[in-house]
Amino acid sequence: MLQLKKYGAIDIGSNAIRLLVANVIESEGNEPVFRKNSLVRVPIRLGADVFKEKRISEENITRMIDTMEAFKLLMRSHRVSEYRACATSAMREAENGDEVVKIIKKKTGVTINIINGNDEAAIIANTDLQSLITSDRSYLYVDVGGGSTEFTLYSGGEVTASRSFKLGTVRILEGLVGHTIWEEVENWIKEVTKGHTKIDLIGSGGNINKIFKLSGKKEGKPLTYFYMVSFYEFLQSYTYEERVIELGLNLDRADVIVPATRIYLSAMKWSRAKNIHVPKIGLSDGIIKSLYNDKRQVV
Repeated sequence: MLQLKKYGAIDIGSNAIRLLVANVIESEGNEPVFRKNSLVRVPIRLGADVFKEKRISEENITRMIDTMEAFKLLMRSHRVSEYRACATSAMREAENGDEVVKIIKKKTGVTINIINGNDEAAIIANTDLQSLITSDRSYLYVDVGGGSTEFTLYSGGEVTASRSFKLGTVRILEGLVGHTIWEEVENWIKEVTKGHTKIDLIGSGGNINKIFKLSGKKEGKPLTYFYMVSFYEFLQSYTYEERVIELGLNLDRADVIVPATRIYLSAMKWSRAKNIHVPKIGLSDGIIKSLYNDKRQVV
């Protein structure tokens, strides 16, 4: 007997806000099957406000209220039984972050949880990452966002190190990432990967998914370090306008994809990884999994 449940995940990032609606199919004696049903992305660049002004602007608060109202209606249409909304770097750094959470709750009824970098990394670890990880290799998982990047090292199939850095694409574009942060990330990666001979990267985030799509590679095949080097040079040879018109990138993707590629490339260089795997997973997938697991424990 099959049982279908629908869950919603709202990911409030520094570059965009996403709603993922997923089907969870249960059958007796089998592991639950998670299937993406719908993904909606709204490019509200909260980080552009927060990383410069330390506050979310009135205009973006209004846009967030409209977005949450729309997401609530979509979840109702999809017959979503449970949802969770998580806000990351921009919201946790905004001086009025808690105030915005209260306004949105009052205006829309949507409850938002502001999570820290460690929580973010733990939620992402709830995804189907384990199906990629083998015990004979080490993997550096890199999730690049607009405000921060989460790094998690897996060795022997287990998490051995995890850290969140204020190294994000929107932050870089706004000129708010100094040499010191890059140095901190480099030193940390070199330290935790020291002595690991077989190491690959696993990349997540909208930018690496777009890079993978543009590569034309078959799903499941990794991108090489040399491909990433040439792609980075290729991107830089185009202006922002050319990336939009000629490469067909969205307006809010055409700028952030350049610093994102630099972050992935740097992580590969510092960890000595020759390949980067690109599964279609992210924070919203992790939210769905953690929500399902929480509900199952309660039952």
